[in-house]
Amino acid sequence: QVQLVESGGGLVQPGGSLKLSCAASGIIFRVDHMGWYRQVPGKQREFVAQDTGSGTTNYDDSVKGRFTISIDSAKKTVDLQMNALQAEEKAEYFCKAQLEESIGTNDSRVSEWWGQGNQGTGSS
Repeated sequence: QVQLVESGGGLVQPGGSLKLSCAASGIIFRVDHMGWYRQVPGKQREFVAQDTGSGTTNYDDSVKGRFTISIDSAKKTVDLQMNALQAEEKAEYFCKAQLEESIGTNDSRVSEWWGQGNQGTGSS
């Protein structure tokens, strides 16, 4: 069973910095990409950033130049360095991964997984 465990986060003053980390565990053969989403109560979950581990990163326009995502495909971890945080970015941040996992002897599948969420992360 694959699990994504998030760590880091918290609350800082506007303009401050935080770092989130996410680690995938389980029998994983390959990580296709890992990324971060965030959700404010009452609103839809929104994309923040994604890293494929092959040199391709994508960011929502609102965080470009301030957030940096970094994946370590071998370790199956992804970090999100968040700088110059704005008050409206206080949200629950979720890690997401698409990977190839073992589902039995000589069998595997590509699947998507979500972390449990990192509540109350951002600036206030």
